[in-house]
Amino acid sequence: MRRIQLLLVVLAFVFIGCNESKPSKATNEAKSSTPAKTTQVAKTGANTLDQVIKQGFVKCGIDGGLPGFSEVLSGGEYKGIDVDGCRVIAAAVFGDATKVKYVHLNAKERLSALQSGEIDVLYRNTTWTQTRDTSLGLNFAGVNYYDGQGFMVNKKLNVKSAKELNGATLCIQAGTTTELNVADYFRTNKMEYKVNTYDTNDQVRKSYETGRCDILTSDASQLYGLRTIMKVPADHIVLPEIISKEPLGPVVRQGDDVWFNIVKWTLNAQKSAEELGVTSQNVDSMKKSSNPAIKRLLGIEGKLGTNLKLKQDWAYQIIKQVGNYGEMFERNIGKTTPLKIDRGINALWTKGGLQYSPPMR
Repeated sequence: MRRIQLLLVVLAFVFIGCNESKPSKATNEAKSSTPAKTTQVAKTGANTLDQVIKQGFVKCGIDGGLPGFSEVLSGGEYKGIDVDGCRVIAAAVFGDATKVKYVHLNAKERLSALQSGEIDVLYRNTTWTQTRDTSLGLNFAGVNYYDGQGFMVNKKLNVKSAKELNGATLCIQAGTTTELNVADYFRTNKMEYKVNTYDTNDQVRKSYETGRCDILTSDASQLYGLRTIMKVPADHIVLPEIISKEPLGPVVRQGDDVWFNIVKWTLNAQKSAEELGVTSQNVDSMKKSSNPAIKRLLGIEGKLGTNLKLKQDWAYQIIKQVGNYGEMFERNIGKTTPLKIDRGINALWTKGGLQYSPPMR
């Protein structure tokens, strides 16, 4: 009898153990509902610097079709303030600003491409928001351009203010903060509107030019850029109202502080260089400066490079090959370019703007 009881006990444990080793249907469903991007981020969120060095270049996500920010010229050369942001990182890591692979991304796919590890950094006129910064496994590393949403119209409509847009049809790029800002603005001002959404800036521009909508709305910088490639740029005006805050800057994955620091401080190095008067033209002579802040920036003194796991001349390479923030701004979108954008709030803090770097020390 005891043997039978003992056998029953053993069988009971075996039965329980077998059940525990096989997750229930509910458990399997819970696991399968976890977004794939979470796993991807866990795999690629750390050691990005090592991966970049191993592959020999920075995979940088850009728009690729936005004049002034990222565009491909007729000879295949990439140009723009976002393109220069990619080049800055390559200059710091490799000592060679050309070691970049540009990946063209539309607004819908840009964040998932970063989450999945398809790119190492996103430098694509992307607005820093609380939701993007806290719920998507991403970190914004700074602001390379302070922007705001505006409206562009054809002069023949004789519209002078955004308050006159009741009943208008707007062309908008999908997957952007633009849609939400429009909804807020028109609701606040008790106006009706219709929306046509498209995946790319090029589609938005063409639809606007062919009359499928009355208004093209986007970040003001994009409006100025898109206007330069329209058939008759002078036929279009940007209305005076700016309806939102759009701080644009580079984005990386969370979970990799080393890479986050590199992207953040390469941008800060450009701003510090402009403030200190260090340019691509005088950077070599500035190595002899007695100013301790310049000595630290150029790696003559201190351990700023060591702190970033980079060579001591990382900032020197950035300035020599790409330039300081002011040079980058003026070369791509400043007054001497087709966009003719004034520095405005993107001037240094010492000149009434918002741009400045935390202390480089």
